Amino acid sequence: MYSSLEYVGRIVEKATPESFIFVTSREKHPPKYEYVVVKSHEVVGGGIEEVFVLCQVKDVFSISSAYSSKLDLNTLERIYQVGIDDTNLLCEARALGFLCDEEGKTVVKTPRRALFPGNPVYLAPDDLVRKFFSYPLSEGLHVGALVSRLGVDVYLSVNGLRRHLAVIAQTGAGKSYTVGVILEELMKLGATVVVIDPHADYVFLSRGVDMSRHEYSDRVVVFRNPDSSGRYDPSELDDVRELTVKFSDLSLSDIAEIAGIPEHWTNVRKAVKNAIYALRKKGDYDLHDLLEILESMARESKRESLHAERAYNHLSNMMKFRVFGKHTTPVDQEILKPGQVSVLDLSGLNDASQDYIVSWVLKEVFKLRHTGVFPYPVFVVIEEAHRFVPSKDSERHTMSSPIIKTIASEGRKFGVFLILVTQRPSKIDSDVLSQCNSQIILRITNPRDQRAVANASERLGSELMTDLPGLNVGEAVIVGELTRVPVIVKVRRRFTREGGADIDLVGELKRARESILLKPSRSTAKGLMSEV
Repeated sequence: MYSSLEYVGRIVEKATPESFIFVTSREKHPPKYEYVVVKSHEVVGGGIEEVFVLCQVKDVFSISSAYSSKLDLNTLERIYQVGIDDTNLLCEARALGFLCDEEGKTVVKTPRRALFPGNPVYLAPDDLVRKFFSYPLSEGLHVGALVSRLGVDVYLSVNGLRRHLAVIAQTGAGKSYTVGVILEELMKLGATVVVIDPHADYVFLSRGVDMSRHEYSDRVVVFRNPDSSGRYDPSELDDVRELTVKFSDLSLSDIAEIAGIPEHWTNVRKAVKNAIYALRKKGDYDLHDLLEILESMARESKRESLHAERAYNHLSNMMKFRVFGKHTTPVDQEILKPGQVSVLDLSGLNDASQDYIVSWVLKEVFKLRHTGVFPYPVFVVIEEAHRFVPSKDSERHTMSSPIIKTIASEGRKFGVFLILVTQRPSKIDSDVLSQCNSQIILRITNPRDQRAVANASERLGSELMTDLPGLNVGEAVIVGELTRVPVIVKVRRRFTREGGADIDLVGELKRARESILLKPSRSTAKGLMSEV
């Protein structure tokens, strides 16, 4: 199959189907994360066949008996001067699997039979490695290249998103940039996507890096509430539409839930119901109208005064929700459209308003898919996911948490798939995180967050966990159903502009210095005025 394999070493000592150590040379030793192959005989299609097992170097180390820690420095210097060098270079490798055809599909099988000491180890050919990390064009998401071989592209399977995805990294490691790459790939496949965007990280998806429009630009729509101060002025963005809820469209249960009126407060809810009934006779109404009539009921009706007063106090809290407008944005007609990427720009809204919008939109999305009104699968990206579905031990309770939990547990049955994005996995609901069967994990150094990731991912072995702090910006470990075998990638460059990039402090300070130099000082200005 591969006539010119490059020999790099031989297996030594103990070898198992899962891992082994091989001796290599200084000149040809493969670096950490590099791919090698060994020959094995495995059961394929009912018979025993020779196969190439792809393995990854997980550690490289050298040992010497001459340069011993038991010797003092003077002795070591004399050994060095004599020219003694008995260094032995070793690599530890983990077996990833071998390829075979099964019902017309290329699958990866785990090796089960022994690997033998003395067997040769070869550098894995590029063609073989590509087969492990490639998928048909209709299924593949091109996310980058192998860290160890930048010439070998890595594709993920869109079918892996059926069991949800978590993208996890500490701030500045490149998680939003990586999600932007995934969104670009989903756009190419004609996917319908709803992006929950608290910081306007994705509002420039309709623009290229150089701000030019691209072939998918017309399919990107930004939704924003008029009361939002926003991170960017609407004039800087393409196709910005209103995201509002008409207050009079809310049902009694909606208002009670938002206001925090429990179900067992039947008399308080009845007071709200009576107030709404009176207002509907007059036509449209808003929150101020409802508060006025509750205040009037509290003054005029002794029988309802206490309940109306309680209702008034709870509904007063709704004043902080800056989401209500003159009409309700129809999710089924504007936000959910085949092939459209709808970015909900929540920047500039307070936490309560953001939470309500996420709860309202996701409930509508799930209902439209559950009932079959919208016939195509929907991908939901939730940035800052820990803010909307916090951990069980958190004191924060959000309106959006229940619907996110429902989508996490039931969404795949109805074609709603989550992509959760967070820099604090320890602060997100552990049940929701564990429902994400695939993870893209960039650099994480916080031990608590590392433990949260390890607990959520059965496929993230201890050896991959130790790699997380050493990842460079833009490098990621990918595990789960997105890929045939765990892989470490260098995320490719985006063709769309990033909205959430860090500020260039050097450049901004340079501009500040230049503006200072251009402005005359006060003393200079006074001198000029006296001359006049």
